[in-house]
Amino acid sequence: MRLCEDKAKYEYFVILGVCGTMSGMTISLTPEQQAWLNAHVARGDFSSVEEAVRQLLDERIAERAAEESDDLAWAKPYVDEALAEVARGEFLSRDEHRARNAARLAALRD
Repeated sequence: MRLCEDKAKYEYFVILGVCGTMSGMTISLTPEQQAWLNAHVARGDFSSVEEAVRQLLDERIAERAAEESDDLAWAKPYVDEALAEVARGEFLSRDEHRARNAARLAALRD
């Protein structure tokens, strides 16, 4: 029996074009992943398992690309503010921080 003749397996292998004329790759999904995909297709979130996998993969790739291209310029004002506070002596030592937190926890317990 060819791999794609098994209907249960076909649905997951065709996702990446293994059984068609397209080139692709084979991936193994956990039973939980398969169940999640099937449930979301069944409730109409996606028209097929193939669409679900492609859309979810595209979304995650876009998220990773955004994370990788973030130069963290948004954080510079926060870092500058923190450095200025340290320069002015406006900070707690680790021991002071621990003591303050212990006192807060003790107050909550009372």
